Amino acid sequence: MSRGYRTTGFKGYAVKFSPFTDTLLAAATSANFGLVGNGRLCILSTRQSPTALSPLQQYDTQDGLFDLSWSELHENQLITGSGDGSIKLWDISIPGLPLSKYQEHTREVMSLEWNYVSKSTFLSSSWDGTIKLWNPASPHSLRTFQGHTGCVYTGAWSPRNSDQFASCGEDKTVKLWSTNDPHGKPMASFGGHTDQVLSLDWNKYSPTMFATASVDKTIKIWDVRNPRGQVSMFGPFEFAARRVRFSPFSPNYLATAGYNMSASVWDVRTGAVTFVHDAHTEFVFGVDWSLFHPGQMATCGWDEQVHVFNVPGTQA
Repeated sequence: MSRGYRTTGFKGYAVKFSPFTDTLLAAATSANFGLVGNGRLCILSTRQSPTALSPLQQYDTQDGLFDLSWSELHENQLITGSGDGSIKLWDISIPGLPLSKYQEHTREVMSLEWNYVSKSTFLSSSWDGTIKLWNPASPHSLRTFQGHTGCVYTGAWSPRNSDQFASCGEDKTVKLWSTNDPHGKPMASFGGHTDQVLSLDWNKYSPTMFATASVDKTIKIWDVRNPRGQVSMFGPFEFAARRVRFSPFSPNYLATAGYNMSASVWDVRTGAVTFVHDAHTEFVFGVDWSLFHPGQMATCGWDEQVHVFNVPGTQA
């Protein structure tokens, strides 16, 4: 059974559980499919009802929201990325306006991720082809990384190395970076996908491995120690996945969400689908795992629905 909340008039693009509070999650949404119009950040709770998600706060923005990331330092703070290129820092204990606004990207901000290890910095990736490193205490970015041709869809921190991250984009490549590189250029670049690479996530238990999803309708598992990069592939499928997320409780399970209007859980050892959540009626763009409750997941989609549900048997 799943619990739900309708983001009326706003299409879901990203959903993330709080790293501090086990009953808290947030959804980044956009009006008019993100093409034009406002955005809305929804703060939701699983505590009040066994059958529904309860709204705690909502924040409206002048442009659509495409991603969010909770702070790793402050339990009430998170950042959002907008269609106008801006990044906003919010405190959910304060209604109304954001605490800070960062404006350097010239196109849509497609992904945001707080550093899991150092906890004081975050990454932003944009349609303008750049990845930026930020400290929320500074109004200006600390570094800008350029190496992709076209949109950068995802920048994701290594779960073990505070100075290392990977990215993927429109140019069909996956790139590995170090924040210590003085020139802001990639350390390595991996090919293998035949179309745009939309999402990337690291395995929390195997720190050299990550997964990607592409418009070529495949999911690939990579190891940065392998000169070829790719170690396995699932697909091609009928529809592409839009987002991939490894389980925080097991190295063996990967969640995907995408254009087949569902979310799936994969056993990466065998390539078998072990669970499908098919309660959405439109594209599913957001998926995340709870850090507190093994097997608990959240999804959001263009059907204006946020769902929370439990997936059995994903701890091995």
